[in-house]
Amino acid sequence: MMKEQIIYEDNHLLVVNKKVGQLVQGDKTGDESLLESIKNFIKIRDAKPGNVFLGLVHRIDRPTSGLVIYAKTSKALSRLTQMVKNREVKKTYWAVVGKEMIPQSQRLIHYLKKNEKNNKAIVFPKATEGAKEAILTYHVIKTLDNYLLLEIDLETGRHHQIRAQLSKTGVPIKGDLKYGSPRSNPDGGINLHARKLEFIHPVTKEKIEIIAPVPQNDAVWRACEEQ
Repeated sequence: MMKEQIIYEDNHLLVVNKKVGQLVQGDKTGDESLLESIKNFIKIRDAKPGNVFLGLVHRIDRPTSGLVIYAKTSKALSRLTQMVKNREVKKTYWAVVGKEMIPQSQRLIHYLKKNEKNNKAIVFPKATEGAKEAILTYHVIKTLDNYLLLEIDLETGRHHQIRAQLSKTGVPIKGDLKYGSPRSNPDGGINLHARKLEFIHPVTKEKIEIIAPVPQNDAVWRACEEQ
């Protein structure tokens, strides 16, 4: 039910907790996207006769879960898009990785180049032609029996950035076959979750902080959220 996925909504924006496998907007697969699903939901719920305006502010990968912002007005869309570009929207992710010996906290700086053929990011340790700087900081916030839970603050938003950088560091995300995980997850997703968003509302100027619960159909995720 779309209603349950909507975590925050006002006249200007709407934030959903995306499920694993959902597309944030249409692509060449032709599968229905969240954008279309939300438009249809609003049209029926609000009994709107005409088209519903809804714009995607930023995206997360299909196998990832968590928070995605959509704008309900063109003013909110242009302002929010600019805020994302200016890094005024703070994004915090959770990732489950294998139990390896890694520092408790680390700032990773790499250079990423997208390989269009296999839709994968190539990681370089230093500045390389055509590659963009990618920066994140992770902290180990929980140790499970077989896994570590990392909290990640993104400084840049590159294609597959977290997946590629963690893989390069020796800890691919659980279920992420594309970046070196030994096994896939039953739902075909990966244990990367857009956990928290913090930003100043583009219209009302109030401080917004939104946290998304982790997928409840995954025992490892549930263990991460337990106190």
